[in-house]
Amino acid sequence: MAPHIVRQDSPVPTPVRAAIYARVSTVNLGQDPAMQTRELEEYCVRRGWQVYNKYADNGYSGKKDSRPNLNLMMQDAYERRFDVVVVWRFDRFARSVSHLLRALETFNSLGIQFVSLSEQVDTSTPTGKMVFTVLGAVAELERNLVVERVRAGLRHARAKGKRLGRPRKLVDVDRINSLRVSGYSWRRIAGIMGLSVGTVYAAARTHQATQRPDPLCT
Repeated sequence: MAPHIVRQDSPVPTPVRAAIYARVSTVNLGQDPAMQTRELEEYCVRRGWQVYNKYADNGYSGKKDSRPNLNLMMQDAYERRFDVVVVWRFDRFARSVSHLLRALETFNSLGIQFVSLSEQVDTSTPTGKMVFTVLGAVAELERNLVVERVRAGLRHARAKGKRLGRPRKLVDVDRINSLRVSGYSWRRIAGIMGLSVGTVYAAARTHQATQRPDPLCT
């Protein structure tokens, strides 16, 4: 009789855990994040992914990169509670290219993929990785252009003889001395004159030094 051979089944692969994020700007004009989350859930089912959680911010502008449920999702990302983030469209998630790039860099460092359904971007694919690279180049170009515009503006201002930096505040030394003689502390004098304690003290000391007679002239 042939011996009974017990074959070990291959380990069951762990399902991919997906985090769904949705956002609507207004809740009183018929907008509902359920429209986004429904499509995203259907997409996850087609991919065979398990939805870990749905994060939705209602009534939050896309101009804000700090939103309650977005912050919660990022916190869960740092704790590696899911493997992929799925959004309906870029502008539902990020407020700018630079914001999107920072988030993608964070996800990449954590080993989390990112999918935007409308733009058909999936960072787990070669095409998605290429888009990520292009976004990084665009963001870098944007930063360089801003820096160059600022530098050009400073050069232009200097060429026209304009003084740059914070405007200097006039220090009324006589009033400082008067308040000091009246018994006010340096901190109190600074508060009255809207100056720092160091500025008030330095001004008084400098004034005293200039009022001392030159020993060579006596």
